[in-house]
Amino acid sequence: MDRYDGLSSLAAPCPPTTLIPSGSFQTSVISRDIDTVTKFIGAGAATIGVAGSAAGIRTVFGSLNIGYARNSSLKQQLISYEILGFALSEAMGLFCLMVAFLILFAT
Repeated sequence: MDRYDGLSSLAAPCPPTTLIPSGSFQTSVISRDIDTVTKFIGAGAATIGVAGSAAGIRTVFGSLNIGYARNSSLKQQLISYEILGFALSEAMGLFCLMVAFLILFAT
């Protein structure tokens, strides 16, 4: 008989002890608690940037008031700078908030 007759003659049955169990990976309660605490600490640290965004927006509007009081003829140019500064400050705050939500809910 030729040794390449079929795969059925080559395959040997596996004993049940060599099969990989299909159960889920279990962690301890302490490990899950530590993971939860680190998520909350990381999300809290990421939301500090929202306070920085609020301070930046306050600075932008304060500078607009000072600039308008000093030279009211530049109103349109000051408003355009104010909108740009507001948008950039707000975007940074939203990025920080997004990172906090990713830390909390994505992992």
